[in-house]
Amino acid sequence: MDSDNNMASIDPVKYSLDSEFKFRCHSGLSCFTKCCRGITIILTPYDIIKLKEILSLSSEEFLAIYTEPQLLEKTDLPVITLKLLDDEQKSCPFVREDGCLVYTHRPTACRYYPAGVASLNFKEDSDDQGFYFFVKEPHCLGFEEDKIWTIREWRIDQGVDINDQINAGWMDLVVKKRSFPKNIMLTEKSKNMFFTASYDVDKFRRFIFESSFLTRYKIDNETVEKIKKDDIALLEFAFGWLDSILFKSEQSKVSE
Repeated sequence: MDSDNNMASIDPVKYSLDSEFKFRCHSGLSCFTKCCRGITIILTPYDIIKLKEILSLSSEEFLAIYTEPQLLEKTDLPVITLKLLDDEQKSCPFVREDGCLVYTHRPTACRYYPAGVASLNFKEDSDDQGFYFFVKEPHCLGFEEDKIWTIREWRIDQGVDINDQINAGWMDLVVKKRSFPKNIMLTEKSKNMFFTASYDVDKFRRFIFESSFLTRYKIDNETVEKIKKDDIALLEFAFGWLDSILFKSEQSKVSE
């Protein structure tokens, strides 16, 4: 989450999972909800599943109402950002003076705040523990509170560790594409496929079960039954499928 209007500064220090910091956000602070205005929030695939769930919308409806498409810098991959209200403060559509309407299902970036992650490798068997930074906005009084956390504790407390685990396969795709030479670009068809499989899970499910998909790709019966009803299982399948059809062939070109 990035706040442009408030001239947020990024702490240049690299923090690890065991680094300590002081922070506590609560309604008693005069800055409460200011961090939810004038922001850019990139939504992850799991964010969309959680938000469409609490809003009782399909993924197509949620994308149309609440998001804007973007291209991720250095990868040329399609991503989506939360569409802000057209008010003076450019507010998040879910924020009110007394807090967030979707707090229990809030996006990954909101869960991390005021921390940010600079490494995209969240696989459990990875040796890369990553590093983190802090977004410090002039209005934020949370850093003056006396609650001490490690980043590891903060991630668990905010539930962002679960989000990262579910999004790990997607993050891996982003990292792979970023490692490719700039002259190796995905076609528009491939970008559309990446967008649908990553974000529009309901449309992707129809694509699997209402087209010739299951005759063209060999998928075991257990997986087929899981992805019929389970959105998280469908995401995990989508990430592996995208990797096999979009990135492994391109990776071979790079190695050549």
